[in-house]
Amino acid sequence: MAFQNIVILTGAGLSAESGLGTFRGPDGLWEDFKIEDVATPEGFVRDPARVHEFYNFRRCWHKEAQPDAAHLALARLEREHGNVLTVTQNIDALHEAAGTRRLIHMHGELERAVCAACGVSARWKVDLSIETPCPRCGQAAMRPDVVWFGEMPREMERIYEALSSCDLFICIGTSDTVYPAAGFVPRPVPPVRTPSSSISSPPTVPNSSSSALKVRRRKLCLHT
Repeated sequence: MAFQNIVILTGAGLSAESGLGTFRGPDGLWEDFKIEDVATPEGFVRDPARVHEFYNFRRCWHKEAQPDAAHLALARLEREHGNVLTVTQNIDALHEAAGTRRLIHMHGELERAVCAACGVSARWKVDLSIETPCPRCGQAAMRPDVVWFGEMPREMERIYEALSSCDLFICIGTSDTVYPAAGFVPRPVPPVRTPSSSISSPPTVPNSSSSALKVRRRKLCLHT
């Protein structure tokens, strides 16, 4: 079977072989840090210096990482197949380093910073602090350009559009517990056994506007 449109969702497990820790697995980041302290807007308001320290640590850690075999295989799939969209929950740049071009960072990027005052987003590979000035407006209002808990993930309309038209969905390296990504594939519903009828309607996934996104019955999900 030749698939025409492929959407791939990746999570932290994909980068584990590159030496980057996961979040919820054994020795995951959330065992050493509290989510509410370093990954929420409220945590940043309470203690921005601690949040900057956390992401500076992660930025330094990521500098040593290289794409692993999985990143390279997905980049090759894109090159050879063509119509492949990768949606990643990861904020690292390993997909890009491997050669993936059609890519959505739905949770933002570690190597970018955004100004909370004027909204400008810029490439950023050095440390941030509460004194770091914005390159555009000059205010000391820079923060990591990542999506924290309680914030809206990026490019959701484009993601749902791609999901509605894909005939193969592949899910790799994610715990499947963080929404909205966890809702990209509907949970199976046990069939109702009746003597003369069967369930044939495709399942649905709600999108951000509360309308239904139809998921084709031929869709296949591979989950690691």
